Amino acid sequence: MHNALPDGVERHAFGGDGDGDGRLATRGDPVYGEPTDGEWRAWDPSRSKLGAMIELEMETNLAGGDTVLYLGAASGTTVSHVADFAGPTYAVEFAARPARDLLEASASRPRLFPLLADARKPDTYAHVVESDIDVIVQDVATRGQARVALENRRFLADDGRLLLAVKARSEDVTRDPAAVFDDVREELETEYEVLDTKSLERYHADHLGIVARPL
Repeated sequence: MHNALPDGVERHAFGGDGDGDGRLATRGDPVYGEPTDGEWRAWDPSRSKLGAMIELEMETNLAGGDTVLYLGAASGTTVSHVADFAGPTYAVEFAARPARDLLEASASRPRLFPLLADARKPDTYAHVVESDIDVIVQDVATRGQARVALENRRFLADDGRLLLAVKARSEDVTRDPAAVFDDVREELETEYEVLDTKSLERYHADHLGIVARPL
Protein backbone atom coordinates (compact mmCIF):
# COMPACT_ATOMS: atom_id res chain seq x y z
CA MET A 1 0.00 0.00 0.00
CA HIS A 2 1.59 3.26 -1.13
CA ASN A 3 1.43 6.40 0.99
CA ALA A 4 -0.82 9.08 -0.43
CA LEU A 5 0.96 11.21 -3.00
CA PRO A 6 0.71 15.01 -3.02
CA ASP A 7 -1.95 16.51 -5.27
CA GLY A 8 -0.30 16.87 -8.66
CA VAL A 9 1.93 13.80 -8.28
CA GLU A 10 0.61 10.54 -9.68
CA ARG A 11 1.77 7.11 -10.71
CA HIS A 12 1.70 6.87 -14.47
CA ALA A 13 2.63 4.19 -16.99
CA PHE A 14 4.96 5.44 -19.70
CA GLY A 15 4.67 3.45 -22.89
CA GLY A 16 3.62 0.34 -20.99
CA ASP A 17 6.97 0.20 -19.19
CA GLY A 18 5.71 -2.64 -17.02
CA ASP A 19 6.50 -0.86 -13.76
CA GLY A 20 3.60 -2.37 -11.83
CA ASP A 21 1.34 0.51 -10.85
CA GLY A 22 3.42 3.06 -12.78
CA ARG A 23 6.19 5.55 -12.17
CA LEU A 24 6.05 8.76 -10.19
CA ALA A 25 5.11 11.62 -12.49
CA THR A 26 4.19 15.30 -12.51
CA ARG A 27 2.66 17.54 -15.17
CA GLY A 28 5.08 19.94 -16.83
CA ASP A 29 7.61 20.54 -19.57
CA PRO A 30 10.47 17.99 -19.62
CA VAL A 31 13.77 19.15 -18.15
CA TYR A 32 16.37 16.35 -18.18
CA GLY A 33 15.36 13.97 -20.97
CA GLU A 34 12.87 12.08 -18.80
CA PRO A 35 10.11 9.99 -20.45
CA THR A 36 6.89 11.87 -21.17
CA ASP A 37 3.33 10.93 -22.03
CA GLY A 38 1.21 13.90 -23.02
CA GLU A 39 1.60 16.47 -20.25
CA TRP A 40 3.01 13.91 -17.78
CA ARG A 41 6.76 13.56 -17.15
CA ALA A 42 8.39 10.70 -15.26
CA TRP A 43 10.07 11.59 -11.96
CA ASP A 44 13.19 9.40 -11.85
CA PRO A 45 14.11 8.51 -8.23
CA SER A 46 17.64 7.54 -9.30
CA ARG A 47 18.14 11.16 -10.45
CA SER A 48 16.34 12.74 -7.48
CA LYS A 49 16.87 12.31 -3.73
CA LEU A 50 13.39 13.65 -3.00
CA GLY A 51 11.93 11.32 -5.63
CA ALA A 52 13.70 8.45 -3.87
CA MET A 53 12.29 9.52 -0.49
CA ILE A 54 8.77 9.49 -1.94
CA GLU A 55 9.35 6.18 -3.75
CA LEU A 56 10.63 4.64 -0.49
CA GLU A 57 7.43 5.82 1.22
CA MET A 58 8.98 8.17 3.71
CA GLU A 59 6.49 10.34 5.59
CA THR A 60 7.26 13.52 3.68
CA ASN A 61 3.78 15.01 4.23
CA LEU A 62 4.21 16.94 0.98
CA ALA A 63 0.99 18.49 -0.28
CA GLY A 64 0.01 20.18 -3.50
CA GLY A 65 0.33 23.95 -3.15
CA ASP A 66 2.99 23.85 -0.41
CA THR A 67 5.40 26.78 -0.27
CA VAL A 68 8.89 25.32 -0.70
CA LEU A 69 12.48 26.44 -0.17
CA TYR A 70 14.76 24.12 -2.14
CA LEU A 71 18.45 24.24 -1.14
CA GLY A 72 20.91 22.84 -3.66
CA ALA A 73 18.68 23.06 -6.72
CA ALA A 74 21.54 22.38 -9.21
CA SER A 75 20.23 22.40 -12.79
CA GLY A 76 16.62 21.88 -11.71
CA THR A 77 16.08 18.14 -12.11
CA THR A 78 14.14 17.72 -8.86
CA VAL A 79 12.97 21.24 -8.12
CA SER A 80 11.24 21.38 -11.50
CA HIS A 81 9.08 18.43 -10.41
CA VAL A 82 8.40 20.16 -7.09
CA ALA A 83 7.34 23.36 -8.84
CA ASP A 84 4.96 21.32 -11.03
CA PHE A 85 2.73 20.62 -8.00
CA ALA A 86 3.80 22.98 -5.19
CA GLY A 87 3.05 26.64 -4.60
CA PRO A 88 5.82 29.26 -4.65
CA THR A 89 9.12 27.34 -4.91
CA TYR A 90 12.36 29.16 -4.11
CA ALA A 91 15.34 27.35 -5.64
CA VAL A 92 18.76 28.20 -4.22
CA GLU A 93 21.85 27.25 -6.25
CA PHE A 94 25.39 28.54 -5.76
CA ALA A 95 27.11 27.45 -8.99
CA ALA A 96 26.52 29.69 -11.99
CA ARG A 97 26.51 27.02 -14.69
CA PRO A 98 23.72 24.79 -13.30
CA ALA A 99 21.87 27.95 -12.31
CA ARG A 100 21.59 28.79 -16.02
CA ASP A 101 19.84 25.45 -16.63
CA LEU A 102 17.68 26.14 -13.59
CA LEU A 103 16.67 29.47 -15.10
CA GLU A 104 15.66 27.65 -18.28
CA ALA A 105 13.56 25.14 -16.30
CA SER A 106 11.81 28.07 -14.60
CA ALA A 107 10.78 29.69 -17.90
CA SER A 108 7.60 27.58 -18.18
CA ARG A 109 7.04 27.41 -14.39
CA PRO A 110 5.74 30.70 -13.01
CA ARG A 111 5.89 29.41 -9.41
CA LEU A 112 9.62 28.54 -9.61
CA PHE A 113 11.97 31.31 -8.44
CA PRO A 114 15.69 30.59 -9.07
CA LEU A 115 18.13 32.28 -6.67
CA LEU A 116 21.87 32.32 -7.37
CA ALA A 117 22.98 32.18 -3.75
CA ASP A 118 24.84 30.11 -1.14
CA ALA A 119 22.56 27.94 1.05
CA ARG A 120 25.10 28.39 3.86
CA LYS A 121 24.37 32.14 3.87
CA PRO A 122 20.59 32.57 4.16
CA ASP A 123 21.01 36.27 4.95
CA THR A 124 21.78 36.75 1.25
CA TYR A 125 18.27 35.65 0.20
CA ALA A 126 16.20 36.36 3.32
CA HIS A 127 14.82 39.49 1.63
CA VAL A 128 13.32 37.32 -1.14
CA VAL A 129 12.14 34.14 0.56
CA GLU A 130 8.92 34.49 2.52
CA SER A 131 8.71 33.32 6.12
CA ASP A 132 6.48 30.54 7.45
CA ILE A 133 7.11 28.30 4.45
CA ASP A 134 5.76 24.74 4.51
CA VAL A 135 8.78 22.73 3.38
CA ILE A 136 12.55 22.98 3.11
CA VAL A 137 14.02 20.42 0.71
CA GLN A 138 17.78 20.20 1.15
CA ASP A 139 20.24 18.41 -1.15
CA VAL A 140 23.57 20.20 -0.85
CA ALA A 141 26.90 18.55 -1.57
CA THR A 142 28.93 20.34 1.07
CA ARG A 143 30.39 19.84 4.52
CA GLY A 144 28.18 21.01 7.36
CA GLN A 145 24.87 19.80 5.97
CA ALA A 146 23.23 19.90 9.41
CA ARG A 147 24.47 23.47 9.87
CA VAL A 148 22.82 24.48 6.57
CA ALA A 149 19.51 23.04 7.81
CA LEU A 150 19.88 24.87 11.13
CA GLU A 151 20.73 28.18 9.43
CA ASN A 152 17.66 27.96 7.18
CA ARG A 153 15.24 26.87 9.91
CA ARG A 154 14.25 30.54 10.30
CA PHE A 155 12.12 30.30 7.14
CA LEU A 156 10.02 27.31 8.27
CA ALA A 157 6.55 27.57 9.74
CA ASP A 158 6.17 26.03 13.22
CA ASP A 159 4.45 23.03 11.66
CA GLY A 160 6.74 22.99 8.60
CA ARG A 161 8.90 20.11 7.44
CA LEU A 162 12.56 19.62 6.58
CA LEU A 163 13.19 16.98 3.91
CA LEU A 164 16.94 16.44 4.01
CA ALA A 165 19.11 14.17 1.86
CA VAL A 166 22.43 13.73 3.69
CA LYS A 167 25.38 12.91 1.44
CA ALA A 168 27.98 11.16 3.61
CA ARG A 169 30.83 11.60 1.13
CA SER A 170 30.38 15.37 1.12
CA GLU A 171 30.89 15.47 4.88
CA ASP A 172 33.94 13.18 5.03
CA VAL A 173 34.94 10.75 2.30
CA THR A 174 37.13 8.75 4.70
CA ARG A 175 34.57 8.03 7.42
CA ASP A 176 31.97 5.29 7.69
CA PRO A 177 28.71 6.76 6.30
CA ALA A 178 26.71 5.45 9.29
CA ALA A 179 28.93 7.46 11.66
CA VAL A 180 28.51 10.56 9.49
CA PHE A 181 24.72 10.13 9.51
CA ASP A 182 24.73 9.80 13.31
CA ASP A 183 26.70 13.05 13.67
CA VAL A 184 24.44 14.94 11.28
CA ARG A 185 21.33 13.72 13.08
CA GLU A 186 22.75 14.63 16.49
CA GLU A 187 23.53 18.19 15.38
CA LEU A 188 20.16 18.50 13.65
CA GLU A 189 18.34 17.47 16.83
CA THR A 190 19.46 20.64 18.60
CA GLU A 191 16.70 22.50 16.73
CA TYR A 192 14.62 19.83 14.94
CA GLU A 193 12.61 16.77 15.89
CA VAL A 194 13.49 13.91 13.56
CA LEU A 195 10.30 12.16 12.42
CA ASP A 196 11.59 9.62 9.89
CA THR A 197 14.91 8.41 8.48
CA LYS A 198 15.63 5.93 5.73
CA SER A 199 18.64 4.86 3.69
CA LEU A 200 18.39 5.97 0.06
CA GLU A 201 20.88 3.26 -0.92
CA ARG A 202 18.49 1.64 -3.38
CA TYR A 203 18.76 4.76 -5.55
CA HIS A 204 21.69 6.80 -4.15
CA ALA A 205 24.83 5.34 -2.55
CA ASP A 206 25.82 6.66 0.89
CA HIS A 207 22.75 8.88 1.29
CA LEU A 208 20.27 9.10 4.16
CA GLY A 209 16.83 10.66 3.89
CA ILE A 210 15.63 12.59 6.96
CA VAL A 211 12.21 14.09 7.65
CA ALA A 212 12.16 16.55 10.55
CA ARG A 213 10.19 19.44 11.97
CA PRO A 214 11.33 22.46 13.95
CA LEU A 215 11.32 22.20 17.74
